[in-house]
Amino acid sequence: MGYISDYEGWLTREKRAAANTLSSYLRDVRQFAEWVGMPEPTLLQVSQDDIRQYAQYLGKKGKSNATIVRSMAALKSFYTYLLSVRAVRLNPVKGFTPSRVERKLPAILTSHEVDLFLDQPDLTDTKGCRDKAMLELLYATGIRVSELISLNVQDLNLSASFLHCRGRGKERVVPLYKGAVRAMAAYVNEVRPQLLEDPGETALFVNMNGERMSRQGFWKIVKGYQDKAGIHKDITPHTLRHSFAAHLLENGADLKSIQMMLGHADISATQIYTQVVNQNLRDVYAKAHPRA
Repeated sequence: MGYISDYEGWLTREKRAAANTLSSYLRDVRQFAEWVGMPEPTLLQVSQDDIRQYAQYLGKKGKSNATIVRSMAALKSFYTYLLSVRAVRLNPVKGFTPSRVERKLPAILTSHEVDLFLDQPDLTDTKGCRDKAMLELLYATGIRVSELISLNVQDLNLSASFLHCRGRGKERVVPLYKGAVRAMAAYVNEVRPQLLEDPGETALFVNMNGERMSRQGFWKIVKGYQDKAGIHKDITPHTLRHSFAAHLLENGADLKSIQMMLGHADISATQIYTQVVNQNLRDVYAKAHPRA
């Protein structure tokens, strides 16, 4: 990674880049290098068509326009450096303007739909109590399904009402509302011990065989309760994550706090919920205003 390492020194010494700029530019360049492929000399053979394809790739991955523009700025800076040391003859990013990618807004549930959905598990049996705990925890914290099934018992602190979550190389602490604490307490204290086959099992959520819950198993649970609730929207574990973020924003939470709870590395990923909330307000206005 010689050129990238040298570029870091150039940004620091010559451009006196701020720490945040340095970090984000290097991350963007390294991600591009991975996309282009190694060995590194391929970075010296990049054309503007390659840059265009990479911008399209980022758009298809769901990256926001702000993220794509920032990535292009980082690459333009990187190739400006390579030009200065005569490693390349042309800057492939110069003159390139990424097309605006229309990002599809995530689907969310209304508060009523969330209540209806979370009321579906049958609390008179062990499976229903476990499912209720999982669904309440997902909506209470907005964690990803991969993070949910990776939780261990020690990640939950019921007395302090918070969850310790690890995901994508980062750790964060997310608070729990009282209903989620009650559902989790009932599961952890009464139900989970009945499901366990191995007393040494560390997984917080286990299937009916006493083993760690799988991603596929949880998806089936979600789909089952969607059908039972009669909700026509397509509900996935991520729908509850999106609903968590949008409902917090609607009720006055700031974007930075939501970003921290969701574990987003870039706040531009969190800003999408501002558009979701604004769209919902427009829809309500269009339906409710007598002259709309």
